[in-house]
Amino acid sequence: MSTAAAGDRAVVRALVALKLRLLRNGLRRTPGLAAGYVLGLVVGLLFGLGGAAGLAVLHGRAGAADAAAVLVTGLTASWAAMPLFFFSSDESADPTRLTMLPLRPAVLLRGTLLGGLVGPGPLVSLLLLAGAAVAAGRGAASAVVAVLAVPLTLLVLVALIRAVGAANARMLSSRRGKDFAVFGGLLFAVLAQGGNLALQSSLNGSGPGVDLSVLHPYASVVRWLPPVAAIDAVRSAGEGAYPVAAGQLLLTAALLAGLLRWWLRSLRDLMVSGDSSTLLERSPAAAARSAGRWRLLPPGRVGAVAQRQLRYAWREPRAKAAVFTGIGMTAVFSVLSVVQGWGSVYVIAIGGLMLGLQAGNLFGMDGSGFWMIAATLATRRDARDELRGRALAVLAYAVPVLLLFGPPVAALTGDWSGLAPALGLALAVLGTAVGLGCVISVRAPYALPADGNPMRNAAPGQNGAVLLNAFGSMVGVAVLCLPLGALLALLLHGHHPVWPVLPVGVLYGAGLALLGVRLASGRLVERAPEILAGVIER
Repeated sequence: MSTAAAGDRAVVRALVALKLRLLRNGLRRTPGLAAGYVLGLVVGLLFGLGGAAGLAVLHGRAGAADAAAVLVTGLTASWAAMPLFFFSSDESADPTRLTMLPLRPAVLLRGTLLGGLVGPGPLVSLLLLAGAAVAAGRGAASAVVAVLAVPLTLLVLVALIRAVGAANARMLSSRRGKDFAVFGGLLFAVLAQGGNLALQSSLNGSGPGVDLSVLHPYASVVRWLPPVAAIDAVRSAGEGAYPVAAGQLLLTAALLAGLLRWWLRSLRDLMVSGDSSTLLERSPAAAARSAGRWRLLPPGRVGAVAQRQLRYAWREPRAKAAVFTGIGMTAVFSVLSVVQGWGSVYVIAIGGLMLGLQAGNLFGMDGSGFWMIAATLATRRDARDELRGRALAVLAYAVPVLLLFGPPVAALTGDWSGLAPALGLALAVLGTAVGLGCVISVRAPYALPADGNPMRNAAPGQNGAVLLNAFGSMVGVAVLCLPLGALLALLLHGHHPVWPVLPVGVLYGAGLALLGVRLASGRLVERAPEILAGVIER
């Protein structure tokens, strides 16, 4: 064995040992974090064992192979989307951390591929794939093919996630990458919920019991798509279709070869090419367009503060995640209300609440930089203008979203007569939530995570404050909006026109928003030191 080959094997062993060390270091944390880490591992393994056992029980039932194909399809989609959510939290998945080391791309690929097979995620997937093979199999031929199909499918999943991560490593490590993660996460959640609803409707419409044959239309589409084809080869072998099974295995093997080639090319690009993803030239015309976007904002401190907060909402991944989560939740509630049969145009009031909750921690995004803002709060007028600007920023994107959601929901529910009062109620809820959020932001601020992870909405130790903040805001909004709800109920009960709820709701929401700003501004100046201490992560 040559010296170079021995060195390559040593590097591969070191990369696998690095992954094992990272897993072991998960236990070397504070007792609370270590307990959460262990609990997550145990829950994941129990889920894998339970899923494998459930699939094994389906062995011999009609449609069992179709259920296995659908499950592997969902598993593949999850692995492909995983870099969007957990790329920044898995050090071993980021090849840019190793590009400065004297490593050859092929050696790095082998080491990270083997390292990717280590951990709870691959183990859970292996259990589910084994259960899917048992469900789809029939006879000794299926068992022989399963011995090849299960490891091959797992290799494809690991190569898939690593290839996607390497191809987008620089993008996913940048600010734009984190923005993309926010949009991708919301889109994936919506698509997953849509698939879940479609699957449930198919199963529920199959009569008493669960008839897995209703999955056949879905399985017939995906069974020839690798790596699903490898698991479906177990079924083909059990039915005696050996050439078909061999073809399905070859398709999956071809995909594995293609993924490894793509991954290797991405590693070579990372190691030999410069990083220009963050180098942008700003032309005078672009600067002029940027300045023109803010002409609708009022002059003075109010407009400047609103512009700063809107830039946060667009550029800062944590702020963007919160905003688009509120928009996504509004869309999900609207769709669920129609699909599940309890559709009402008044569901857009939930959107007013979700978006209004963005005002519940107005100073958390500033972090330690709040001291510069606090230094400018000399008078109560300064504090009032600061809060007005922050509240205006929330309203600047929340009001258009509600106005855009209203007509489609009314069209889906067929209740055009309820659109005006529904918008009035939604705007009243929004204004109330913004006003109450200003008060809560001054009274009970909390720190956001300093690492910029958009999937975390609070610094360690602050989760209790977040829950109290959110539930307190929701309860407070519900209580404060009772008068408007009573007015709407009286008009509906008396068969009177309900359109006056729109102007009344707008005035009611605006009044409570201004009242909240006024009450909070009286305490902002004197509580500035406490707010600064509250928004700094310890």
